[in-house]
Amino acid sequence: MTVMAPAPIDQQEDEEMLVPQSDLTDNHQPMEVVAQPEAANTVENQPVEDPPSSRFTWRIENFSRLNAKKHYSEVFVVGGYKWRILLFPKGNNVDHLSMYLDVADSASLPYGWSRYAQFSLAVVNQIHNKYSIRKDTQHQFNARESDWGFTSFMPLGELYDPCRGYLVNDTLIVEAEVVVRRIVDYWTYDSKKETGYVGLKNQGATCYMNSLLQTLYHIPYFRKAVYHMPTTENDMPSGSIPLALQSLFYKLQYSDSSVATKELTKSFGWDTHDSFMQHDVQELNRVLCEKLEDKMKGTVVEGTIQQLFEGHHMNYIECINVDYKSTRKESFYDLQLDVKGCHDVYASFDKYVEVERLEGDNKYHAEQYGLQDAKKGVLFIDFPPVLQLQLKRFEYDFMRDTMVKINDRYEFPLQLDLDRDGGKYLSPDADRRVRNLYTLHSVLVHSGGVHGGHYYAFIRPTLSDQWYKFDDERVTKEDMKRALEEQYGGEEELPQTNPGFNNTPFKFTKYSNAYMLVYIRESDKDKIICNVDEKDIAEHLRERLKKEQEEKEHKKKEKAEAHLYTIIKVARDDDLAEQIGKDIYFDLVDHDKVRSFRIQKQITFNVFKEEIAKEFGIPVQFQRFWLWAKRQNHTYRPNRPLTPLEETQSVGTLREVSNKVHNAELRLFLEVELGLDLRPIAPPDKTKEDILLFFKHYNPEKEELHFVGRLFVKSTGKPIEILSKLNKMAGYAPDEEINLYEEIKFEPSVMCEPIDKKITFRASQLEDGDIVCFQKSLPVESIEQFRYPDVPSFLEYVHNRQIVHFRSLEKPKEDDFCLEMSRLYTYDDVVERVAQQLGLNDPSKIRLTSHNCYSQQPKPQPIKYRGVDHLSDMLVHYNQTSDILYYEVLDIPLPELQGLKTLKVAFHHATKDEVVIHTIRLPKQSTVGDVINDLKTKVELSHPDAELRLLEVFYHKIYKIFPPSEKIENINDQYWTLRAEEIPEEEKNLGPNDRLIHVYHFTKETAQNQMQILNFGEPFFLVIHEGETLAEIKVRIQKKLQVPDEDFAKWKFAFLSLGRPEYLQDSDVVSSRFQRRDVYGAWEQYLGLEHSDNAPKRAYAANQNRHTFEKPVKIYN
Repeated sequence: MTVMAPAPIDQQEDEEMLVPQSDLTDNHQPMEVVAQPEAANTVENQPVEDPPSSRFTWRIENFSRLNAKKHYSEVFVVGGYKWRILLFPKGNNVDHLSMYLDVADSASLPYGWSRYAQFSLAVVNQIHNKYSIRKDTQHQFNARESDWGFTSFMPLGELYDPCRGYLVNDTLIVEAEVVVRRIVDYWTYDSKKETGYVGLKNQGATCYMNSLLQTLYHIPYFRKAVYHMPTTENDMPSGSIPLALQSLFYKLQYSDSSVATKELTKSFGWDTHDSFMQHDVQELNRVLCEKLEDKMKGTVVEGTIQQLFEGHHMNYIECINVDYKSTRKESFYDLQLDVKGCHDVYASFDKYVEVERLEGDNKYHAEQYGLQDAKKGVLFIDFPPVLQLQLKRFEYDFMRDTMVKINDRYEFPLQLDLDRDGGKYLSPDADRRVRNLYTLHSVLVHSGGVHGGHYYAFIRPTLSDQWYKFDDERVTKEDMKRALEEQYGGEEELPQTNPGFNNTPFKFTKYSNAYMLVYIRESDKDKIICNVDEKDIAEHLRERLKKEQEEKEHKKKEKAEAHLYTIIKVARDDDLAEQIGKDIYFDLVDHDKVRSFRIQKQITFNVFKEEIAKEFGIPVQFQRFWLWAKRQNHTYRPNRPLTPLEETQSVGTLREVSNKVHNAELRLFLEVELGLDLRPIAPPDKTKEDILLFFKHYNPEKEELHFVGRLFVKSTGKPIEILSKLNKMAGYAPDEEINLYEEIKFEPSVMCEPIDKKITFRASQLEDGDIVCFQKSLPVESIEQFRYPDVPSFLEYVHNRQIVHFRSLEKPKEDDFCLEMSRLYTYDDVVERVAQQLGLNDPSKIRLTSHNCYSQQPKPQPIKYRGVDHLSDMLVHYNQTSDILYYEVLDIPLPELQGLKTLKVAFHHATKDEVVIHTIRLPKQSTVGDVINDLKTKVELSHPDAELRLLEVFYHKIYKIFPPSEKIENINDQYWTLRAEEIPEEEKNLGPNDRLIHVYHFTKETAQNQMQILNFGEPFFLVIHEGETLAEIKVRIQKKLQVPDEDFAKWKFAFLSLGRPEYLQDSDVVSSRFQRRDVYGAWEQYLGLEHSDNAPKRAYAANQNRHTFEKPVKIYN
């Protein structure tokens, strides 16, 4: 999913932005680079059969001391092309590490060069490789976009956190894997012409949905059923899922170019934010099918979803020693198959029907027989015609408390025989006459990691040998190897870069792999791959879509012929009267809301005047047209009338005269004078002495501004001479005292100044097109009565007026209330108004958070007390302005809270098996000792004199014991857990040869042929004495942890240093292993307790971030 963006954006990690770096910063100069031997063939655009690929590793030492805004790697060569990594150590205008792949020699390449590459960038976790962060994408590089990558690669907070393992000894390791593919001209490639199929447009992060929709569309029986769902011409696609899906499928079938999905997502009830969130495809598939099943009820296509996708299995428990069996039939629309530990689909099915023995402590309670040994399992009663297999590529990792992606190799066959081995997957009730032989129809692929990536699908629509890749807007023909073998996942061996040298082959993990398979039963394929044509589509739908197509063609034609026409926009007095005081307050008219005419450029203006006569009923001789001009102060006013000579010219020539800037529009003001009978009359002669002025009237009581008319005045005349005319316009008595102001400009600030009624218009520098605002003169004593007593104060108010939508931070998607405010409001003004609205006496207890316009979420950091000057500062986000603010009501005033540090501390009770989270709030200058003293008042101690200590725990290891004197200001509880516990008595009286060691629980896991140590559970300290054997220490550990003998007998004990276990025998002297030697950290040398992790997971997480906005897929309508 490649989302282009012209400006830096702070996004959720899940929603990655891919941007050309050069759009964001100045053109970079290459740093000193290391020459590399160039491959012999460097001809650009040359097809490459086997795509060249390579991995480049970049070690950056003294990383935190890099001062340059950007940092380049040395040059490396892939596919005969020079590349390098461009990195922003402190982020490219965001609080994330920014990283891009850059064409190293772009400045010296020939004109028109381009190259296409798929690549991944990674930051290596040097403690646990499996937690490395890797993101991949593809891009066609060219002179305009010579670099591409990730502006928000990973949060700087995580990167610079020494406990996270990304920055070790101030060294960062970055990896790039680059595959150079045959160049494809993305701009001219025509999917329909090349393949007969069209793609779907990506709305932001909807590639996961596109791949699913293409798969469902290419099941013709499903498409036919969707077409036969009853809809009417009165339905709107954006409010009806059936109609939106019918419309989408029709366009996929008959359109020549890629199809938009916006109507469909609108019919789901999704807003833009939902479209920018990657949801779970499997969940979307289920929810969509359930929705359609519901909508099909009571129609001719009722039951289609079940007929196509529904199968049944039987859960059974059968006693071994008595004659008792319990069974339960369940239906499924898809099957979730394990990938981990299974090499192919058959192995997953074997695991699915594996028999579990219920014995020992786990015996089954059979109704009349009591506890019995039994076997438990699942067998299939029937499989559906269309079998959807969801591969469990994503799994919850309890060690990390997060989801991880499994990239293991997993094979799937072209033909799947579920009757194999005598029908071992089938229940005794299954109909054995049905042949469960399936053929592969589609492979849905996920490329990337758990925090996003890209989705696409390989489909063979007619089950022929020809596969197609549906990748958002692009559809390409693919061979079977690409659709099957290349999507198995696992590892790939890179070709030798220097043949002849004794290089060990380099393996790298393939991050693109299948996550969903669709099989069609051989015996049903003729029914399912059926013919779908126009007669299946309701006439009203055909008509609607035909009309849409005609409108599209019409717009296309208009666009193509635009150079032959001029758009003339004509503003009249009626437009000014209609708009001023309602749609606009400044200037005279919004030109987008006046009558426009599309006129051929060669037609003379006099001919156009005849059209105006017909349109407005104003004879040609009574029309006078004025040209508008943009002034230096950015206002837009009528400037001068057209001359008789100009009116003989073509409208195309006039447009060029009127616009210095290239603009296809000619904007005019039509001046029409009315006689006493209100019929048009000839306009008065205009000399250089005559000035055309426009008048607005302001009523401070009603706070209303209106256009009341225009007048010609003599430049030598004085305002005092026209006061009676103005009073008449406003409906006042002729001698009413009025004040006059000139509206001069309004951007960036309002300028509106009083006019001296006694000096000439020329002396007041008034000219054609100027605006005069007037109002009744107010007695001094009544000025206080009005919020905005005069024109300048009213215009100032209007200019800065802002409706703000306030939302509670706890419900960030719902408006709570709206307040009209001024952008000039101070911080205090804003919180005061909010407190007033909430009925709160103390405004300082209000804390506000700004809105992120791109992610449509609250920003992660709240606004500090008086941290901004004005409301306008609260609403701005990069180059966009929002009208949303979030509020919280605090229990103490914000200035006081800001002076405090809030820490979440998990207190582990000495004798009870319980953990309680305490929130400690202390002044920032406090110490760890103060935290401990505060904690003592809140917790239950084993005895009154117990001493406490504070530890830093991260991924089940103890990284630090905090000294009591350490200041708490810099302690971060966002990422790691702060644990408090009593100091055991034995630790207080250490002998000279006693050692305090770390003891951690661990299990071993093999992934990609590598053994990995996984820690879990609660780490602890243990005192060991000189000469003490493992057997003696085990007694103490068993007592401390209260583990039953039967379980403890299965435990193994090992000394671990830097992740390598050295298993210990009961007779081994443990203290001899723990010599005082320099290691990276004490936590890297520990006594390991190896056993299975079957402890219940604690329901607490002290290191929770401020907001979490994960949400399930929902279709609301």
